[in-house]
Amino acid sequence: MSGLGLADVSCTINSGKFTAIVGKTGSGKSTLVRHINALLKPTSGEILVGERKITSETNNKNLKPLRKNVGMVFQFPESQLFEDTVEKDIMFGPQNFGVPEKDAKEAAQEMIDVVGLGSEYLQKSPFDLSGGQMRRVAIAGVLASDPETIILDEPTAGLDPVGRKEIMDLFKEQQKNGKTIILITHNMDDVANYADEMMVMHDSQIVASGTPKAVFNDQELLDKNYLTLPQSAIFAQKLQAKNFHFDQLPITISELTTEIKQQIHGD
Repeated sequence: MSGLGLADVSCTINSGKFTAIVGKTGSGKSTLVRHINALLKPTSGEILVGERKITSETNNKNLKPLRKNVGMVFQFPESQLFEDTVEKDIMFGPQNFGVPEKDAKEAAQEMIDVVGLGSEYLQKSPFDLSGGQMRRVAIAGVLASDPETIILDEPTAGLDPVGRKEIMDLFKEQQKNGKTIILITHNMDDVANYADEMMVMHDSQIVASGTPKAVFNDQELLDKNYLTLPQSAIFAQKLQAKNFHFDQLPITISELTTEIKQQIHGD
């Protein structure tokens, strides 16, 4: 597939997996995922989303079913809130896809709990909430349409560490419930802690893919500065200078802790 900002990209994103897409600003990450729900269309080649094929000739009039099944949480999604109550904002997506008002209300009731706010927020104005609460409302609006695939474009930008973990835990739980999660991020710790698979983009192309452990242990990618390491792996590198040895760099805190205990206690 080729398109504006992409050059001969070919990849498979597996259903039910949590896939992270990383790369420097301008590498083509956001452009790639916008092709998945046909916000952009390829200039050549094709995209298959389930049984749906998207090409340069795809008719824009028949894209609602696709966009219902592929929900996107943009960076700073709270900027897209516009209704006078939280409930109406969450209901907007489902109703736009033809869900009856009664069912959309039920979805709003359910999703406000899923994102950790509670039904007491439904009749509040979204503009009276904190930034983190507004983001949760925006996410609830995406989840209310019950998409099979959820695309996250830097969903934790601007959040404190606690808020970031809560949001990432929420999406990991969605994966456990059968959703496919696609995450664009510059936060390598989120990739290490949550992703099953990852892709590295550079100069409009995918230059590497695999499990996070395999990709973060690819020295050539690091030497070319195509990606940075998670904090736990950076700390592990420092420990290597103090006579610790790792066959592969541990990329999560739990992996690093286990390795240190084994080497100190000989377990």
